Amino acid sequence: MEDLLYQYNPWWEGQAAVNPEIKPRQAYMRRIKPHLDGRPIIILTGLRRAGKTTLMKLIIGDLLKNGVAPEYILYASLDDYMLRKNSVIEIINEYRKIHKIKMDEKIFLFLDEVAAKKDFHIQLKNIYDSQNAKIVAASSSASMLRDPKARLTGRSVTLEIKPLDMEEYLFFKEIEIKKRDRQLLKSYFLDYIKDGGLPENVLNPSREYLVNLVDDIIQKDIAAFYGVKNPQVLRDYFTLLMERSGKQASVNKISNILGISPDTSKRYLHYFQSAYLVHMIPRWGKTNQKILSAKKIYAADLGIKHLFVGQRDIGSYFENYIHQLMRDRQRLYYLYENGAEIDFYTEDGLLIESKFYASLNPKQEKLFFEYPAKKRFLIDSIEKTGALNDL
Repeated sequence: MEDLLYQYNPWWEGQAAVNPEIKPRQAYMRRIKPHLDGRPIIILTGLRRAGKTTLMKLIIGDLLKNGVAPEYILYASLDDYMLRKNSVIEIINEYRKIHKIKMDEKIFLFLDEVAAKKDFHIQLKNIYDSQNAKIVAASSSASMLRDPKARLTGRSVTLEIKPLDMEEYLFFKEIEIKKRDRQLLKSYFLDYIKDGGLPENVLNPSREYLVNLVDDIIQKDIAAFYGVKNPQVLRDYFTLLMERSGKQASVNKISNILGISPDTSKRYLHYFQSAYLVHMIPRWGKTNQKILSAKKIYAADLGIKHLFVGQRDIGSYFENYIHQLMRDRQRLYYLYENGAEIDFYTEDGLLIESKFYASLNPKQEKLFFEYPAKKRFLIDSIEKTGALNDL
């Protein structure tokens, strides 16, 4: 194990924690840094390849710059085959032996894919309660972290790492748009749709990269983990979800198309949500409307959606993008009244409609301006998405 830990931690031998050419995601770094001095465990979640590991390495680089001795920082990817027989506690104990670190000395633990370990929550609680350790953990599995038995109540703060937004995309592409050239944002958004927001694919766009990513998630994170014997049904299901992104998704209709039971359809949908591949919002209204109405579905990444449906109905991509911007700021619903639909409504009374360089139809216009709301936002261009920044 010692050789493997040295491979994971090149800073122990004077090497850099992260390639200096790696582009930082400053918004997330600003959100994470205040929590580094506190006791709570920092848990990074989100879609695979969204940048959780890179953020960990960037944080490690900052700690080293700020004077933390290299041997007091451990990084390990807990889904590594070579660590399959070792518990989290055993890995930490071996690390302490390597560097002769006493139990009262503060250490920084960066534990990637932590949910790969059985009873990881119990082990993290043990470390939190008995050792002088700051823990930063990451997982691509939402279901494990949402499991009541796995909750680190009062001991953790969770942050979802999302794909790059449009501003970050341009930064990664080293494209600077001056105010007088803002009209170019429309054409760059069409590029963003094709590339998506996964950092590696933004820097080196590849259809094969996205195909392999989706297949890995379906095969390893869903089929293997949940014991689904026919992964092809999952692939077909996901294709249908991508075709319906931005629309209501009926589990019953999908079950009829695929020849599976409604219960199986509902369960598969949960699997895709747990892997952060899709997100859903309910209808706004009375309790029975929320429960009985189909939820609207959104792709986690526009590049993945484009992989399955191509560049058609750009308005649905724009709506998906607005959802991506908003979903961790407000609890979102869609509004449907008298045959008209508005994209988003919040419990705070915010009404948001996305139109990609287009106008409201008469029914939408009536609902948009007459439905009770504290604020109304008609986002009809990329330039106007900035209006959502302070919400």
